[in-house]
Parts: sequence; C-alpha cells; structure tokens
Amino acid sequence: MIYDATACPQDIAYPTDIGLLNKSREITEAIIDELHAKSPQGKKPRTYRKVARKRYLKVAQNKNPSRKTIRKGIKSQLQYLRRNFKTIEKQLNGFSVFPLAHRLQRKYWIIQTVYDQQQTMYKARTHQVEDRIVSIDQPHVRPIVRGKARAKTEFGAKIHLSLVDGFSFLDTISWDAFNEGSHLKEYVENYRKRFGFYPAKVLADQIYCTRENRKWLTDHGIKLAAKPLGRPSAKAVANHVRPGERNPIEGKFGQAKNGYGMNRIRARLKNTSQSWIASIILVLNLVKLAGMAPVCLSFSAWEKWNECLKCILKSFIQPLKHKTSPIIEYGLVFSMKIA
Repeated sequence: MIYDATACPQDIAYPTDIGLLNKSREITEAIIDELHAKSPQGKKPRTYRKVARKRYLKVAQNKNPSRKTIRKGIKSQLQYLRRNFKTIEKQLNGFSVFPLAHRLQRKYWIIQTVYDQQQTMYKARTHQVEDRIVSIDQPHVRPIVRGKARAKTEFGAKIHLSLVDGFSFLDTISWDAFNEGSHLKEYVENYRKRFGFYPAKVLADQIYCTRENRKWLTDHGIKLAAKPLGRPSAKAVANHVRPGERNPIEGKFGQAKNGYGMNRIRARLKNTSQSWIASIILVLNLVKLAGMAPVCLSFSAWEKWNECLKCILKSFIQPLKHKTSPIIEYGLVFSMKIA
C-alpha cells in the first residue's frame, strides 16, 4: 500500500487582493444599474466607476508596485465598494419584493464576504484569514499551501490517494487543507474494509511517520517503509527504505495531471469538480485494467476478472459525501457493461 496526497488546481485566474476587490466593485455597479433600470426614479446614483477603474489599473499595470502602492490601491477599492453597498441598500428599500435574480443575489452575498475578509486583512496588515475566498465565481475554492518549488500555493481541491498493485483508490476530496498524516489509521482501515485484511507493508511520506502512527502500525503487525527514528545507521535505513519504492504513486499523479487534465480542473461547480476528479481516477484504473486484460481466459476466470473490475469501479466513489452526480453514475454503469 502506497499513500500520498496532492492538489488538483482549478482553472481560475491567479487571485490578488486588489483584483478581487475590483471585480466585486464591478459586480456592485452592475447591480446598481439593474436596480435603477427596474425602478428609474430620479437620476442614476453615482458610482465613480471611471475613476475607480483608473486607480485599479494604476496598480494592476505596475510591474513592480511597492507595498505602499498596493495598500493604497486596496484602500481606495474598499472605499468605492463600501459606497456602492450603501447605494444598493437604499435602492433595495424601495422594492416590496426582492428584485434581483438568484445569480446576482448569490454574487452579492459572496462579494459582501469578500469585502469583510479584505477589510479584516487590511486593518490587521496580514494576508491570512479563515475560509478566504480566492474566486468570486467559485467561492468554494481555497488556497492549498504545498511548498513546492514550482508553485508554493495551489488553488483547488486536495485529494488523498491509495495505490495498491497499480490501482488507485480515492480516499479523500477536500476543499480545505488537511494533514494527511493524522488520517493514516483511517486510510489503513479503509484498506481492510476493501480487501478483508490489513496490508503487510505501508509506504508513505515522512508526514505520515509520527510516533503515534508508528506505534499503531506496529501493534497491527504492519511494516512501515520509512526512515527509523533517531540517527539510524545506513544499514538500518537500507533495510526499511529502498530507492524508488514510492515512484509508482508519483508517476500516477503525473499520469493523471499531464495525461488526463487533473492539473487544470475546468468545471465550475463544486460537485461537478469533484465528479471530474473522481472520473479521472476511474480512467486511471480502466487503463490499468486494459493493460492487464488477458488474451485468453476460461469462462470462470473471466467472471473473476469482471468481479474485480466492478469492485474497483464501486470503490472510487466512496469518498464523495455529496449525492453522486449523473456523470459518475453513467460512467460506472457504462464501465460495468463493458466489463
């Protein structure tokens, strides 16, 4: 059993504080225009949109803006946004029935949260806030700090994968960052539920190798292929870790991201994105099975192979807590018919 986790980046623009505030301001301006069109009483409220746009571009088009320039730009966008909120509330008071369509109403709620978060960070002079929104169109997306050289922070879902004899099992999909090492016991128990017994050996990163996890694995008779604690000798390390032993799961991530598009999830809804990711894992298993399909088998052997396929196809949707989407249901049924 090999364990590892990775992030599945969403197809969104790289988020910046001033960029989010500028888009929020533009949405409030569109709401003001729509409310005025539905109840054109007097002159249309002022929004100073041209001035606000120029101040935004002054920062956005600067190749190397200073911290002072960025902070000044954020302050001005917050002020314009606050003014627009007051205007919208005055306009809404003139309606007996809420006039906005669900799409605009949803965006109005989201940008109010964005404003509160940005105002909090501006006052505290920080760039961190709980449940930070990085995309107005996809507010469920969260920043996942990976610490990689190529991209220290990725924006999307974080998944945990288990690899058994080349077959991938999706244990967790989460839009919030999580410590995979604290869930090792849960993942090993999932293995026992799937196959009826514990694995003989577990290969995992250093993040999984806490003292608590080591003791739990030892109590259950499971060998951990990791560097021993303390300052072990070279021979002791060689007995536990062999070079390239974890390469299969890294290669599986590379296959999913470079070959099947898991490095850029283009779905917009939360459930659809999760279905997209799970479907890629399904394809990985189907490709593996296609390579294993024997040329000539007896009827009983074919039945066993088909049962193995059905078991794998069912297992990949287990971590999805929401209602299974039609995409997954259709793919599952179609794959079983192929088997």
